[in-house]
Amino acid sequence: MRRTPLSHPLDPLTIQEVNHVRNILSSHALFKNAASYAFHSMTLEEPEKSHVLNWKKGDPLLPRKASVVARVNDISYVLSVELSAEEVAVHKTDSISGYPTMTIEDMTSATWAPLSDAEFNRTIIERGVDLKDLACLPISLGWYGKKEENRRLIKVQCYSMKDTANFYMRPIEGLTVLLDMDTKQVIEITDKGKNIPIAKAANTDYRYAAQGVQQRMKLDPDTGEMRNVMYKGFPSELFVPYMDPTDAWYFKTYMDAGEYGFGLQAMPLDPLNDCPRNAHYMDGVFVAADGTPYVRSGMICVFERYAGDIGWRHSESPITGMEIREVRPKVTLVARMAASVANYDYIVDWEFQTDGLIRVKVGLSGILMVKGTQYENMNQIKDEHENLFGTLLSENIIGVVHDHYITFYLDMDVDDSDNSFVKVNIKRQETSPGESPRKSYLKAVRNVAKTEKDAQIKLKLYDPAEFHVINPSKKTRVGNPVGYKVVPAGTAASLLDPEDPPQRRGAFTNNQIWVTPYNKSEQWAGGLFVYQSKGDDTLAVWSERDRPIENKDIVLWYTLGFHHIPCQEDFPIMPTVSSSFDLKPVNFFESNPILRIPPNDEKDLPVCRAAASA
Repeated sequence: MRRTPLSHPLDPLTIQEVNHVRNILSSHALFKNAASYAFHSMTLEEPEKSHVLNWKKGDPLLPRKASVVARVNDISYVLSVELSAEEVAVHKTDSISGYPTMTIEDMTSATWAPLSDAEFNRTIIERGVDLKDLACLPISLGWYGKKEENRRLIKVQCYSMKDTANFYMRPIEGLTVLLDMDTKQVIEITDKGKNIPIAKAANTDYRYAAQGVQQRMKLDPDTGEMRNVMYKGFPSELFVPYMDPTDAWYFKTYMDAGEYGFGLQAMPLDPLNDCPRNAHYMDGVFVAADGTPYVRSGMICVFERYAGDIGWRHSESPITGMEIREVRPKVTLVARMAASVANYDYIVDWEFQTDGLIRVKVGLSGILMVKGTQYENMNQIKDEHENLFGTLLSENIIGVVHDHYITFYLDMDVDDSDNSFVKVNIKRQETSPGESPRKSYLKAVRNVAKTEKDAQIKLKLYDPAEFHVINPSKKTRVGNPVGYKVVPAGTAASLLDPEDPPQRRGAFTNNQIWVTPYNKSEQWAGGLFVYQSKGDDTLAVWSERDRPIENKDIVLWYTLGFHHIPCQEDFPIMPTVSSSFDLKPVNFFESNPILRIPPNDEKDLPVCRAAASA
């Protein structure tokens, strides 16, 4: 097999390297004598940041290491594997609650395991479902007390896929199986929905073929110098709590990254539909539970987008006697991936604009997780105070209210690693008597955060502020510190009780913005081992140390939030809902960096003509 050339110290592990790591570990005493083991993740262990920043193209590559999370004889380990020296370091994890991210094999075997239980099969048949039409899903159960400790548990819930590809719309409501994920033994079967019918399959299939013919209808900052803005950015954790406290639903409070693996759930992109015609596609290398590498094609697309947006413009009014109309088109570079975590699809875009703005956008689509009900119409509900925990979307189907939170890790290095976080409060200032016809105006009050707690931000409409990451040691020509600011967009805040077990685990959503000192081991907002964790290793726990962050190498964390009250337009598959935030230059350039880009001319654009007259 042709070797993949490495060109940068942060290049991910190649297939050859994954196989080499697997061979090294197979000879290690921990694995060689093990009754059972599984690799839950295998990634590049990044070199020290200072070494990466000092590395230049053409230099020898830095020593390559792999970071491996494995379960051996039902014990979790974190291992560091040095590829050249073939040395293995085993790190202790006994002080951390919870288990590693599930493997694909964990999830697959969990969905089939209940079929070996006679009581489960009888229950399915009693509910009027043929076993051949059964579709089941593995549901992470969070942590709610000591009875769920000391073993890996999972809950399984099932659907009927008779006469539809969209089985999510046909839940066998109230039926929940508690399973031991390691032994595959059914521990408990709960069925509290025998009186709830399974929704009809009609009008649930969203595929095009099923609709029928009648239904179809030069970044130029003057110097040309390359400058740093951000060292690393990625979605660190997702938190999706459903707002139904009943027995079959209370535990549905997913951590999609730490429990299911956000990258692991990434799906190949569909050319011309997920991405435009001019897109370039990149493959991904994944690792199976036995350490075998495999490639999935088309996991990321990169494309240039011109959608008719305006980079900047100005036209002079005729009253000036000047005939000026200057407009520049906006062209952006987009990197996109999409993850399908069971029913929901997440589309993540990193958009790089020529004016230096970085837009991070998350789109939500896919299929709702719905609840079966005996109601077919709202007029059947006699008690106006009855809580459906959602919206009646179709006959016998309720879309349950839920939230989505996506917390991003943003290691900002604005013109170097030593940065500061500045909260620029916008305050009302009353004018003095006789000072002005105005009674009040707004002023900007800058406060540099000294420690982590100074930088814990809850966004408030009537207490506005800007949030800057600056380099205090580098100034513009007129004396402003260079920087970038995070520009929040429509975001939701968690309203759950802070002591509610799901919110304790998802405490990283208690604030929309956090700032921590750079720490190589603090990258996952929900902790290293999220599955069944108690919330004792989260961003909120780390930040309580209140470490100094002024003029330090700092990491900014930002949480996008969505409250979702389902509506009928979300049935049977939902249109994409999006939100985003920006990282925008603030005194980073001396002036408008796209001032000199040329306007488009007719010859610059493709000319489209109709192939035939209507």
